[in-house]
Amino acid sequence: MQQLTAAVQGAVSLGGRIALAAVFLASLVSMLPPRFSATVEVMKAQGVPNATFALFGAIGLLIIGGLAVVLGAWTRFGAIFLLVFLAAATFYFHDFWTFADPKVRQDQTIQFMKNLAIAGGLLALVAFGGGPWSVDGWIALKQEEAESAAPTRSRSAAKVQQAA
Repeated sequence: MQQLTAAVQGAVSLGGRIALAAVFLASLVSMLPPRFSATVEVMKAQGVPNATFALFGAIGLLIIGGLAVVLGAWTRFGAIFLLVFLAAATFYFHDFWTFADPKVRQDQTIQFMKNLAIAGGLLALVAFGGGPWSVDGWIALKQEEAESAAPTRSRSAAKVQQAA
């Protein structure tokens, strides 16, 4: 039963990581050439300071964070990278509090709340890691196996020394 639970947890955590990262990796595609210059102009129009530099930073956060989350390798750091990107994007692009038009305000509020929900998923990754079907999970399993085998080796070595 424990193996089934671990398999279900592994599959669900992998699916969740892929779903979360897909949002960010898909947005990455729109930032790369040939849309790089257009994206910089949109960022400038939204008041992003030093937009070209900020876009390079955003691309780095998305690549590193997205791949880390999908693979489950340094999952917590990857989720933090994506949280940094998400916070900045939400502040500059979904600032619903600045709009007077009720329709625009409502649309931006929905986008803001969507990003808040995504942030909740990323915070769960920060808190709990990538799960059993992740590189982090595999490393933890190997460390656990090594630690549980270590006392056995020590006892065997002690028996050899006692016999000598």
